[in-house]
Amino acid sequence: MEIIRASFILVVFVLNMVRITLSVENEVLYLDYYKETCPLAEEIVSRNVEIAVLKDPRMAASLLRLHFHDCFVMGCDASILLDNHGDIISEKQAGPNLNSVRGFKVIDEIKYILEEACPLTVSCADILAIAARDAVALRGGPRWKVWLGRRDSMKASLDGANQFIPAPNSSLETLISNFNEQGLDIEDLVALSGGHTLGKARCVSFRQRVYDIEEKRDKYKRYRTFRRILRSICPDSGRDDAIAPLDFSTPAKFDNHYYINILEGNGLLGSDNVLVTEDHEGEIIKLVRAFAANEELFFSSFAKSIVKMGNINVLTGLEGEIRKNCRFVNPYALARK
Repeated sequence: MEIIRASFILVVFVLNMVRITLSVENEVLYLDYYKETCPLAEEIVSRNVEIAVLKDPRMAASLLRLHFHDCFVMGCDASILLDNHGDIISEKQAGPNLNSVRGFKVIDEIKYILEEACPLTVSCADILAIAARDAVALRGGPRWKVWLGRRDSMKASLDGANQFIPAPNSSLETLISNFNEQGLDIEDLVALSGGHTLGKARCVSFRQRVYDIEEKRDKYKRYRTFRRILRSICPDSGRDDAIAPLDFSTPAKFDNHYYINILEGNGLLGSDNVLVTEDHEGEIIKLVRAFAANEELFFSSFAKSIVKMGNINVLTGLEGEIRKNCRFVNPYALARK
């Protein structure tokens, strides 16, 4: 059995080297990247995401968020998964991630199974991309084809995580700048913001939005009612870890209600509401209204934008590595440093 396993690993290694050579020349990702080297890769990820979401419905939003937070720091390279080790300071300690991002154990479990099936073949970065797609689809959202062939970073960037991941109280100008920095435009900003149709946020993330309401809004009863609900969950001090759904209408379903909510002033985060309140030129509001009126349009735009996001600064070819454990750089890679 050991001889057979060793032979299998050798074959996989050769196939990977052929693919690496091709990707060095073309610098692109592929559909069906693991067709020869790990044909059950996507099925393994999908099955385990389904199990995780059945156990904990919130996990769908968590896995989507992991992919987003990973891609906005150095690119889609699974740097967010690295723990503190040696000279690596984990991005998990950054303000936008600390006590907030979750789903790491789900990724660990998927990686363990993939390593049993196809050693050193499927990257952690690709696992994040596939898991995000499957998580959205499981909650009723669109399903898109995932381009694969990313490799894993051998470093993390705590400073990058603090700088480039949008804060929950960001102004519209800051959001546009953050997205432009990643090569994403206004349509991508509006479409990807719709990911807030799933998940929950901590009180510390929306307290400012609750207690810093513009005077002109007080005359509208619907704004006052929503604010009272949020204040009952999140007092002006204390209970920082109390949580509220990002979408009060359909919190467990991926749909277009997020846009309906923010048109009514009922977005949970300040960074949600600014898409409407700070859009002085009207271009963003047009998109918000279009997505609010047409869920199919939102789904297609979201899929297009998340595929685009998934291509940010990817490592391919001989760059990076395929980690054996998503939390740590491979030992031989550390020895090379």
